[in-house]
Amino acid sequence: MSNRLTVPIPEDQIRALKVGESVTLSGVIFTGRDAAHKYMVENFVKGPCPASEQAMYDILKKGLAGSAIYHCGPVVRKRDDGKYEFVAAGPTTSIREEPYQADVIGHFGVRAVIGKGGMGPKTLDGCRKHGAAYLHAIGGAATLIAESVKEVVEVYKLEFGVPEALWMIRVEDFPCVVTMDAHGHSLHDEVLTASQTKLEKLLAG
Repeated sequence: MSNRLTVPIPEDQIRALKVGESVTLSGVIFTGRDAAHKYMVENFVKGPCPASEQAMYDILKKGLAGSAIYHCGPVVRKRDDGKYEFVAAGPTTSIREEPYQADVIGHFGVRAVIGKGGMGPKTLDGCRKHGAAYLHAIGGAATLIAESVKEVVEVYKLEFGVPEALWMIRVEDFPCVVTMDAHGHSLHDEVLTASQTKLEKLLAG
C-alpha cells in the first residue's frame, strides 16, 4: 500500500517514511536540474539575492516550501492554445546535484527530491537534518510518468533551455519509492555495500 503525500507535505509525514516504502505524490512541484540548482545556490542560498532576481526568489521560496524538486529534463509540447504539456517526463541521474541539493533543501524547505540513482552523504545528511526524503522515480517510464503530470502551471528560466528550465507542474498520484529517508538510511548505500561484500567474496574464492 502506497503512502499518499500531498503538497505541502508536513514534515512529520516525511519523517514517518522508511526506505523501501512506496509513495504517490500529488500537488504542485518543480523540475530542476544542473543549471537550476547552480542558479538557486549562487543567487539565493549564498546570497544576498540580486534585486533583478527578487521576484523569482519569492516564487521559489513560496512554491518549494513543503514541496518537491524533480530531477527531470522533460520532453515538452506547446499546444495551439499556447499552454505547454509534458510528452515525456523521465527522471535524470541525481548525483550531479549532490554539491547543491542539501543547501537547496535547507534554504527553501523542500520536503522531497525525486530522481534516479540516489544521492550522496551530503544530501542524506540534509534529509536527516531538515526532514526530507529522496524518492526514486521509475527509470525508463518517461511516458507513463508524464501521465501523472496533469498541468504545466508555469515555466521559469526557459533561457536555460527546455530540459534545464524550472517547470512548475501539478501532478496526481506520481509513483515513487523511498530510497533515502530522514533517518539517515540509504537503500543505495545498502545495495553498494552488499555488492562490494559479494564481489570481495567472489574475488577471494
